[in-house]
Amino acid sequence: MEFIIYEDAHLLLVHKPAGIPVQTKSLSQKDMVSILKNYRAQKGEEPYIAVVHRLDQPVEGLLLLARTAQAAAQLSEQFQKRMVDKYYRAVVYNERNAPLSAGESGRLTDYLWKDPKQNLSMAVSEGTKGARKAVLQYRVLKIKDRFAELSVLLETGRHHQIRVQMANAGLPLAGDLKYGWTDDMMFQGTAKHPALCADQISFVHPITKQKMEFHTKPQNPIFQLLQEHPDISS
Repeated sequence: MEFIIYEDAHLLLVHKPAGIPVQTKSLSQKDMVSILKNYRAQKGEEPYIAVVHRLDQPVEGLLLLARTAQAAAQLSEQFQKRMVDKYYRAVVYNERNAPLSAGESGRLTDYLWKDPKQNLSMAVSEGTKGARKAVLQYRVLKIKDRFAELSVLLETGRHHQIRVQMANAGLPLAGDLKYGWTDDMMFQGTAKHPALCADQISFVHPITKQKMEFHTKPQNPIFQLLQEHPDISS
């Protein structure tokens, strides 16, 4: 299966495409869990797949899943104890007056409140009922005009966290119509999903205890068009 990055008797690591949910109750929509269960069944294996963390449906990138209950319990514990490092790659548009520069780094702290009816989150004042603290670190990798490619490390795991915090900081993700992106003309209609990819993950193998680290490249065309679009100056 083309999106499988790594597999053994205990776990599966895949590059989840943007637009496919990790797991859904809808019978009319495919999800990663059902796709991988079918994959295992077709190989004559017990079709057990356990979700140990999630990616938002519009977000692509590395998704780790367990193939046994023992592995699921151990990996879930690593995520709960913040022992797993997950990095994201993002393209943002700088709406701020201050320019960004390559190599610049920063840390954002916000309080996010989730509206389940609209499936969105927003930055609110500290002390707002139901709000949860959200913290991330970012580093600027490349600059093109007012666009920037960032590496992002989450210190917390909140609903739509990167998308909300970046938009709140005046750096909305390119292609993210839900959180501040308004001009799809720049990418000629190719911005179907936010330019956000879980591109790096490191964890301890649940059975062998070996440290494992994996990387992947974003498939979202915005990452390529950022380099190719003639209207974006170097």
